[in-house]
Amino acid sequence: MSLTFYTNPMSRGRIARWMLEETGADYETVVLDYASSMKGEAYLAVNPMGKVPAIVHNGHVVTECAAICAYLADAFPAAGLAPPATDRADYYRWMFFASGPTEQAVTNKSLGFAPTAEQGRMAGYGNYDLMVDVLEKAVSAHPYITGDTFTAADVYVGSQVAWGTQFGTLPKRDAFVDYVARLTEREAYRRGNAKDDALMPAQQPA
Repeated sequence: MSLTFYTNPMSRGRIARWMLEETGADYETVVLDYASSMKGEAYLAVNPMGKVPAIVHNGHVVTECAAICAYLADAFPAAGLAPPATDRADYYRWMFFASGPTEQAVTNKSLGFAPTAEQGRMAGYGNYDLMVDVLEKAVSAHPYITGDTFTAADVYVGSQVAWGTQFGTLPKRDAFVDYVARLTEREAYRRGNAKDDALMPAQQPA
């Protein structure tokens, strides 16, 4: 079985790394540089967007973090990272809420754009405050986003919440802080984080 993971430690590739560690799968890591190899012909043949992460599994390319999480959960069912097919409503709902409304609202706010009430009717997320309130209710309803069991949806949603509260793009509400604390205790999270930290550029002395 062949699985190649393209990433940069200072990117959303950390989400895919965590997910890969949760599966227990063997994989090869290819670290790309933003200024050169990420925009080179070899990688653009994998992902024409010139963005990371991407995985190639048995010849099949998967990009976009939510898609990678969902794909890997199905590709490695023994890891138990996806609910049964008949019980995936919340799994799909919140994974794609995080990749759609949450991602859009956070990006727009970071870029200084706040939709008017009229524009909010067109935007999938309505407005930033609405998105935050809905996300807070979702992560506080159960220990994990789909209930009592950790799934691949928690990898994606949890990463969004963890980064948001760390970098100030989401408020540090108690429900967010508690949710992140549960997830970051996981061995796979810590293992993946350590692997990415080891790839970070060395800090130059001041």
